Amino acid sequence: MKKFNIPDIYKSNIIGRLKEIRRTKDKLKKDFSPSILNFGPVEFSIARHFGFCYGVENAVEIAYRTLRENPDKNIFLLSEMIHNPGVNEDLLSRGVKFLMDTDGNQLIDWSSLTKEDIVIVPAFGTTIEIQEKLNSLGIDPYSFDTTCPFVEKVWNRAGQIGERGYSVIVHGKPSHEETRATFSHSISKAPTLVLKDISEAKKLATYIKKEQSLESFNADFKGQYSEGFNPDTDLEKIGVVNQTTMLDSETQEISEYLKNVIQEHHKLDDGTISGHFANTKDTLCYATNDNQDATNSLINVVADFAIVVGGYNSSNTNHLAELAETKHKTYYIESDKSLVSAQEIHHFDLHENRITKTYDFLPRKEKVKILLTCGASCPDSVMEQVLMRLTSFFDNTEDIETVIKRISE
Repeated sequence: MKKFNIPDIYKSNIIGRLKEIRRTKDKLKKDFSPSILNFGPVEFSIARHFGFCYGVENAVEIAYRTLRENPDKNIFLLSEMIHNPGVNEDLLSRGVKFLMDTDGNQLIDWSSLTKEDIVIVPAFGTTIEIQEKLNSLGIDPYSFDTTCPFVEKVWNRAGQIGERGYSVIVHGKPSHEETRATFSHSISKAPTLVLKDISEAKKLATYIKKEQSLESFNADFKGQYSEGFNPDTDLEKIGVVNQTTMLDSETQEISEYLKNVIQEHHKLDDGTISGHFANTKDTLCYATNDNQDATNSLINVVADFAIVVGGYNSSNTNHLAELAETKHKTYYIESDKSLVSAQEIHHFDLHENRITKTYDFLPRKEKVKILLTCGASCPDSVMEQVLMRLTSFFDNTEDIETVIKRISE
């Protein structure tokens, strides 16, 4: 796989060595068991896969190279390049400006841009409408395009099945930048509808079976379907693609559920279902799958609690925290700064959508066991800082060199 040139501020000697040890011992990536770092009074189980994925490293490399090579130009990002506050804050500190926020609200008016300006397209991609807007300003939307190739793969697949007469169902968060981009590209080829979760898929099933009226469809899926979408005709042939950071298991659950509904409604067998339901399993992102599979293996370990690190608006990190919560007390933190002291941790509550504080989060026992992972937009340097900050809360720990040497043997 391609090696990227990312800034040293995002690298970690410790985490880099840990990843290299695992790569060397498991070149085919078949072992999803966590790495064990035993410091004595505290032991960490660290997920087999975590941190910057291909798409994120590609985006980071392009953004920083653009800054180096164009010191005298105005450089803009359409919105956050990736959902990591540290990376975005560093880019802002270097003079990059954001044209929109993550919800698509305009921060800088298009009229202030000139054809000499540089606009970087983030890893999530962007809509056809914004591409056309940039073209109208004389700015090539592809010159500094960091769109993840796996996101583009979803767009291409949606286009392919659309050209074959299928409507496209997008499993994603309707307000997320990637889903908005995928929706825009898909509607140019096919009637398109966004589903947030399995409960919305079950609502959709009632329209596949023609049990509900057009009026109720408009209310149930307001703002989530393409103009002119007709549930009476546009749900006869469908294919499911996904926002690449969604839970793999949930996308598959939605896809299988809708496939079964269509099969029963049209009285189809396995040999004829393809005429009404497209096979789109090849749109699932390998990095999302690896991180989720590694987290599923991680949470089978007996531990006192789990730590998940990443931006609070990061979809893929949200889902890792959801997985961890199924089996462990989980603290979803942004960085080592969230670890205020050995007695206080600030963490994100997914259910109440707010940051909360927990006191005395470290159990008083001879050996504390902690699970640790992070999202695909979290730098290795942040993981190292969290690891070492947690370790500093304990007395008489072994030094990191001894611990790393032990797992390399």
